[in-house]
Amino acid sequence: MREASRQEPELEDSMKVAIVQQPPVYLDIERTLERGAELIAEAAAQGAEMVVFPEAWIPGYPTFVWRLAPGAGMGKTDALFALSQANSVDLGRGGLDPLRATAREHGVVLVVGFQEVDGATSGSTLYNSCAIVDADGTILNTHRKLMPTNPERMIWGFGDGAGLRVVETAVGRVGALLCWENYMPLARYALYGQNIDIYVAPTWDSGQSWLATMQHIAREGGCWVIGCATALQVSDIPESLPYRAELFGEGEDWINPGDAVVYKPFGGVHAGPMHAEKGLLYAEIDPAAARAARRKFDATGHYARPDIFTLTVDRTPRPPVRFD
Repeated sequence: MREASRQEPELEDSMKVAIVQQPPVYLDIERTLERGAELIAEAAAQGAEMVVFPEAWIPGYPTFVWRLAPGAGMGKTDALFALSQANSVDLGRGGLDPLRATAREHGVVLVVGFQEVDGATSGSTLYNSCAIVDADGTILNTHRKLMPTNPERMIWGFGDGAGLRVVETAVGRVGALLCWENYMPLARYALYGQNIDIYVAPTWDSGQSWLATMQHIAREGGCWVIGCATALQVSDIPESLPYRAELFGEGEDWINPGDAVVYKPFGGVHAGPMHAEKGLLYAEIDPAAARAARRKFDATGHYARPDIFTLTVDRTPRPPVRFD
């Protein structure tokens, strides 16, 4: 584990958040859920009231799509997709129930990135999704990534605006956008306008440009910002993965260094970044401090110009065609 690395003033009404920088059991949903429950219990034992998992942590981000050669090589996607699909979360069948039960047992709020299959519709299309689970185990919100990025479109369908919501949890008002959705100004604005305290950005991205984005959002939104990607090494990829030797080169070590980080409202880095290291990053934060930080700049409040700018968000769920 790692505590916040910088000396910060005492926070009057603080709570501890834990950011997961451990890999899943790659493309094995049952063992990944077991590992997730263990990490939640570990974080709770250290006093964490909120635990955050990276993008598509269940059952593991499909990093292989960025490594497949164009053209004939794309045919290899079939076997990899089938394995990934078979290990995806179906919420209609209680796919997150083990983590929900653990959240309820320990009284912690969860933000969980997962790959979703909707068995109630096509049963085949996958989504990059994120759930916010309250301390009593209730799923308060599920968001599907609006726009899969580049080759991700070979794996994931398009989400909708139904989950562009900030929800009241046991630790404050929490919202989340996935990876490059955080580059979408209107998606960010849709969350800012809901009195957000804690803005979570589960991702596969890392590095200085991503960290700069997280800091920008903290200033723009006047909120706590948590960024987290899966720390993954080649040794975490099972030998049984189809085309493993071709996809992961000899001598390669870190596929993703993680870079878990927390930025404070309208300020600088508060904890991390945790680079090329596995564990849990802990930070003490005061959710209510976000509202006071917006005294100087409130993007959807006193600094907005509703007489000039308007934003309409269509939150109608748009699943694939369904036959009753």
